[in-house]
Amino acid sequence: MAAKAKQQYDMTEGALLPKLIKYSLPLIATGILQVFYNAADMIVVGRFASDFAMGAVGACGSLINLIVNAFIGLSVGTSICVAHAIGAKDDEKVRRLVHTSLFLGIVFGIAVGIFGFFMAEPLLLMMQTPENLLVEAVPYMRAYFVGIPAGLIYNFLAAALRSSGDSKRPLIFLALSGIINVALNLVMVLGFGMGAIGVGIATSASQVASALMIVVFMMRTSGPCRIRLRDVRAYKCELADIVRTGVPASVQSVVFSLSNVLIQSSINQYGDIAVSGNTAANNIESFIYVAMNAVYQATLTFVGQHVGAGKLERIKKIVLLSVLIVTALGVLLGTLAYVFHEPLLEIYKPGEAPIQVAIRQAGANRMSMICTTYFLCGIMEVLSGTLRGMGKSVLPMGVSIFGSCLLRIVWIYTVCPIFPGNISVLYLAYPVTWAITILGHFACCVVAYRIMVRKRNARLMSDAAEKTESLAV
Repeated sequence: MAAKAKQQYDMTEGALLPKLIKYSLPLIATGILQVFYNAADMIVVGRFASDFAMGAVGACGSLINLIVNAFIGLSVGTSICVAHAIGAKDDEKVRRLVHTSLFLGIVFGIAVGIFGFFMAEPLLLMMQTPENLLVEAVPYMRAYFVGIPAGLIYNFLAAALRSSGDSKRPLIFLALSGIINVALNLVMVLGFGMGAIGVGIATSASQVASALMIVVFMMRTSGPCRIRLRDVRAYKCELADIVRTGVPASVQSVVFSLSNVLIQSSINQYGDIAVSGNTAANNIESFIYVAMNAVYQATLTFVGQHVGAGKLERIKKIVLLSVLIVTALGVLLGTLAYVFHEPLLEIYKPGEAPIQVAIRQAGANRMSMICTTYFLCGIMEVLSGTLRGMGKSVLPMGVSIFGSCLLRIVWIYTVCPIFPGNISVLYLAYPVTWAITILGHFACCVVAYRIMVRKRNARLMSDAAEKTESLAV
């Protein structure tokens, strides 16, 4: 008997603020758990493995994101298309989208896993990773990519569930797999002394667990999101829809991650202490980012359902409320993280030896630049989600590539050389490019909304004219 899934399909009726908050809270918790995967890796290797095992794990982060995000970006296409179909109450289209998404997760997951496993060492060498970090970074990255197929399957299906209104189930599955991850981290590092490769194995195992849980649930649930294995294939129209809306997000993710890889490569040149300190600080900041990114996902889903339902007037209020929520979150969490940066960094690298103190100081330097301005990143994400929810995937891609990617590359090769040895100048690239990208997204949102309203009004007038003419006849 199919399990009953209580899903809030309709977000287009009633007060917006309570629904936005209710929908966002499980997403925030889900994002925090996802970051906790990586944080658990960092904390365990930072405390119980070699001095630079944490740096080895961190050196892989931006490279892994570059490879994986290219395909996770396609899940944005799933989010947009499912939200539009739910708003239009087209259950059959939702069913085909879900099965197409599972097919894409399987195919791309296997391809990415194989590529990352065999290309780990040459890619890390290309990034100028310090030689003493390579010994542990290469096996960690290979172990991590073994679990990538399961990770992509989970991400595609979770995107479909969230856009249908169910943001709680992905949280539950991630919470359970997170427990598995932490337990295996301790077993691998403390029990078997495996270092970085141990936490890579633990992360892969937890990704397999989360994928199994979400697949089993969606096979037993009722409603349009139910999976039937015999129906798993790429449906032509739905594949085209996902590709049309998801590829721009993938391209943006690739270019965005590429800029981060270049920044990581620049940080690598400051030495292993800077790499380790940057890794710890970046991991702390990730908790702030996922909280803000949850509001981005909520904005995309709410705007998407309203577009599907043709209720365009409420979109302005959705965007205003989302910007206010994400700004409050960013300012509050960013301020708290910076004020308590010392004890937070000590979680990752405790001790009073000179090298441990130096690593924490390097982390504090980054946090002084990023945490206090992180709310700008949240506003940027919300405006990008607004455009994607309206079905405009190319616009946010173009703006983000220019503002948050190309400008960062220009910064690295023009501004940074003016202040050699000053890593703070490198970190300043983040808030500067966030602010510029916000301006671009806002302008595009205004223009896209006006065009969409104008087309909707013209269509309504045309329909009314046809109706009047038919009545006259």
